[in-house]
This record gives sequence, C-alpha cells and structure tokens, in this order.
Amino acid sequence: MGNRLLSMFITSVALGVGTSPVEAKTVIQVMHQGEPDTVSAYGAVAKRFEEANPDVDIELIYAPHDAYNEKFSAAVMSKQVPDIMELDAPFLANYVWSGYLQRIKPLIDPDVLGDMTDSNIAQGTYPVDKDLYAIGLTDSSVVLYGNKKYLEAIGARIPKSVDDAWTREEFEGYLEKLSKLEGVKWPIDTFRGYGVKTEWITYAYSPILQSAGCDLIDRKAWTSVGTLDSKPCVDALAMMQKWVKNGWVVPQSSGTNQFYAEGHPAALALGGHWVYAEAAASMKDDIVVMPLPKFGPKGASPNGTWIWAITTASEHPDIAGKFVSFMLKDKQFREHAQANSAYPGLKSFATESPLYAAGGPMAVAFEQASKTAIARPPHPAYPTITSAFMQAVDEIFNGGDVKAALTTAAEKIDEDVEDNDGYPPFDEQQ
Repeated sequence: MGNRLLSMFITSVALGVGTSPVEAKTVIQVMHQGEPDTVSAYGAVAKRFEEANPDVDIELIYAPHDAYNEKFSAAVMSKQVPDIMELDAPFLANYVWSGYLQRIKPLIDPDVLGDMTDSNIAQGTYPVDKDLYAIGLTDSSVVLYGNKKYLEAIGARIPKSVDDAWTREEFEGYLEKLSKLEGVKWPIDTFRGYGVKTEWITYAYSPILQSAGCDLIDRKAWTSVGTLDSKPCVDALAMMQKWVKNGWVVPQSSGTNQFYAEGHPAALALGGHWVYAEAAASMKDDIVVMPLPKFGPKGASPNGTWIWAITTASEHPDIAGKFVSFMLKDKQFREHAQANSAYPGLKSFATESPLYAAGGPMAVAFEQASKTAIARPPHPAYPTITSAFMQAVDEIFNGGDVKAALTTAAEKIDEDVEDNDGYPPFDEQQ
C-alpha cells in the first residue's frame, strides 16, 4: 500500500497535480558577433544578468562578423528576428528605414543615456527623426601609429594634438624618407590585410576623401555622381594608388601585424584604436600615437562601431532594454573591453580608461571624436555605398583608372537610390 501511495505521489508531481505550476521564463534572444574572447564576455554578462533576474533566460545567437548582415536577413525571412541585435553603426539607417528597429530611449536606464558621448549619440541616431535607435559602450577611431625610432631617424616632427596634425605634404615627404631608411621594409601599413571586401576599406579610407574635400555621396541631395568621382576624390585615391605603386604600403598578402611584428618592418600604421594593445605590448616605448594627417582643407577621422539595438519584433522590449542597460554598466564587461583598448562611448567608461584620458597614450584618438569625426553616410543605401566603394578601391589599388573606377561606383550608388524611389523620406533633402 505504501509503495502504491508513493507511486501515485510521484505521478501527481510529474503531472503537476496538487502543485503550483512552474512559470515559464521570459526568453530574450540576442544576436551578436565578435572575437572568441568577446563572445565569452557576452556569455558571462548574460549569466550574471540571469542570476540577478531568475525569471529571464538570455539566448545568445552568434553570427560571423563578415556574414552578420546576411544572417540577420535570413532571420527576417524566417520570421525569427531576435529581441536584441548588435549592428555596425553605418547600417543603422538601413535597418530603421526597413522597420526593424524601435526607438531605444524609453527602454534604456536614464543614467546610461545621460552618460553617452556626443559621438556615441551620433552613431545611434537616425537622421530623419533625430531619435536614438541604438547605443554602445564603445565608439571607435583610426589614428596614425608611428615607430619613434624611425621617425627620429628622419627628423620627423611628432604631432601632439589634432590641431597639430601633419599636412599631406609632410606626410608624403616622410613616406619617401622612410622608404629609403635602413630597416624599413614598408613606410606604412594601411591594413590591406583585412581584405578587399571588408568594412575597413570604407571606414578607414573614406576620411581621407573627406579631409581632401569630397565624400562618398552628397549628404543633402543623396546622389553620388559628381561627388565620389569629383576631382578632390580622384586626387585623393590617385595619391593612395601612388603609395601602393611605390611599394610604400604593406601588401594584403603580408597580413596585419607588420607594424609591430619582429623587426618592425613597417614604420607607420593607419590603424584602428584596437591595434594599440598588441602593438604597445610589442613595441614598448617606441610606439607613438598621432592624429590622422590633414590631406586637404580640414581634418577628418571615422567613428562608429558595433552597437546594440532592440528590434520591433521583440515582445518584451522593456526586458531587452533592461539587459542592454545592465551590460553597459557591468563592471566585468567593462574590464574586458578596457583590456582590449576599447574606445569609450560612455563618459564614465572614459574615466575608467587611462589610455584615453588627457595625457594618456591614446588621448589624441579621443580628441578626434570631438574635433574631426565624420560618420559614414547615414542613409538606407549604405550597404550599396560601401560595397561599391570597396570594389573601386580594390580596382584602383590594382592599377585601375581612378576616375573610371570612382564613376562606376558612383553610378551604382545612384542606381540603387533611384531603384528605391529615393528611399523616402530621404528623397527630400535633409
């Protein structure tokens, strides 16, 4: 009889008879990219959030960096759009215009919103309604790294601030001198090793055009012909083509570490802020960080990085916003970012990052954010803009006609805009 009662009790528990039903947890899906150490950091912060919020499960969905947009498109097609997505800032306008993202301000803790730097606000803002749709812990920039030993050998002056940047004439003069200096195999690494079809091309090289006095597209008329293939742009790309032809630039086949590899074969590097940590570990006191040169009438530098948005598909946007806020304030997550020389997008994170503080080794990068940063074109046609520009640069670096390559790219961009009826309301001049 006792065994029968025990059996009945076990069955009743299994069926939930006579017990309180277990409430289902809210699942928040987060699509992200990142290097292995960053992916691990996301997993750790998700676990800490779940411990603090036991009624929520964070489901992380990894997408490779170079195939991220394709994986998100597949999620849209299969109607499996996540609650939260990481996105590369210049693609924000395309995602908002397509209806995938919702305004994020009401969903993020006010203290985090008030902590954003101007460039962080800019990278997450949709230009049509001027509202915020994404936020990040970090932003980004490109600086000019130099090997102090080589620069002193040619008598180069070392700029200490953005206002003191090298002119085009100085820069090219130093490249020529470095090309003749013993020990220097290449005067500069522009990180062609990242590949010809990566966002690096547009991110790092378009500020050279903007400094020279032109752009990828006219940001009022939103047309590219007459802008991307204008004389200043042709001259700027012809200048870069000359660097390649002269053998001054590290070739794509030589990888991405020639500035700080053994022997230090490259004297300068046009590199992202993330290069600093590994380069400094190798070069010690020989590394110097300088602002990007002025290639024309004004200085220009890039900004924009991978930031967090909440999709219109989310059924729990309030909880999604709670997780994003938690992540951006999480101490251990910030420590991981700081160890990778992350560029601050929150003021409080900047104070925790001595690299970027006044007098710090990367202070000039943070100075660029407020003085010379220019976002990539915030337009729904951006996927076509960057693809066309990448193809043109590849053709030019391989010896192609500069004007023809840029005109072909500009025509592709304008064709995309026309095929989408001007991407209203972008067809009305901003």
